[in-house]
Amino acid sequence: MRIRATVAAVTGALALSAFAVPAAQAADSGSAYRADVAKIRAELGPSAFGTRADAPYDLDVTFSDFKIAKTLKVGTTAPVSTTVTYTMTHAADVDIEAEDFQTGPYLYKGSYTSPDNMLFGTKPATCAATSATTAACTGKIDVLPAEGELGNSDAGSWKGAALALAQNGQDPLAENYDITKVGYADQGGLGGTTVQRASKLTVDASPEPVQKGKTLTVTGKLTRANWETEKYVGLPSGQKVVLQFRKAGTSAYTNVKGIQTATGGALKTTVTASEDGYYRFTYAGITSTAPVSAAGDFVDVQ
Repeated sequence: MRIRATVAAVTGALALSAFAVPAAQAADSGSAYRADVAKIRAELGPSAFGTRADAPYDLDVTFSDFKIAKTLKVGTTAPVSTTVTYTMTHAADVDIEAEDFQTGPYLYKGSYTSPDNMLFGTKPATCAATSATTAACTGKIDVLPAEGELGNSDAGSWKGAALALAQNGQDPLAENYDITKVGYADQGGLGGTTVQRASKLTVDASPEPVQKGKTLTVTGKLTRANWETEKYVGLPSGQKVVLQFRKAGTSAYTNVKGIQTATGGALKTTVTASEDGYYRFTYAGITSTAPVSAAGDFVDVQ
């Protein structure tokens, strides 16, 4: 399921009724939480609250101290999860321990009011009261590339946000459900991270073994995740990669020379064999693509 701002439209009441999973159920129904929050944020959005007759009221909750990893490296299919912590400040009459109160972090790409894409957790955050009106919350952002959540253009900077929902005893499935008695808070611009396409790098030095003073040819390939095809593909030519060498019996690599990728991410260079050791390529990465180093290839110099 691709969770973009183009999520299928639903009415405000329906979106909130779908989201209204009691906390006990939410722990066992992560996928429902994830889909339902996306519906709320995509359909109603922060600009709708307080301006529509069929919308929830503005819940007196704010968020701060939003902390998340600096980068998220996402491959083609494996889920990626990162922990988010934040402080939730609320009015004294907001019962954050109620079964139908939920809060959670999320990420958005582009504009807060009209995002290009959003990423949520599969479960609500957990919060511990630190005073009568503040709580320390911990939640997760769960990225599921195999479900088509990301397009390649989504690589880059994302911003952090958090939301809270208080049903206040309203039963979303009841005929007399009154959405105006439901509270909702949503705040963006709380921090940020960089979501990167995971990369892979190979290396092969030959011939092996090789005589001292002879030429070694070192080849490899630099690829990165294509989130749309779920395959790894070569980066555009001209990517800067460094060939490194580690002498046998030591632990540190040193730079030998810098080269650039050819078509399809191909790498090829030559060096003079001098002593036993390991050769590898290393790539510093770019905003859209994660850094990576190849596993060293041992060469026996005779």
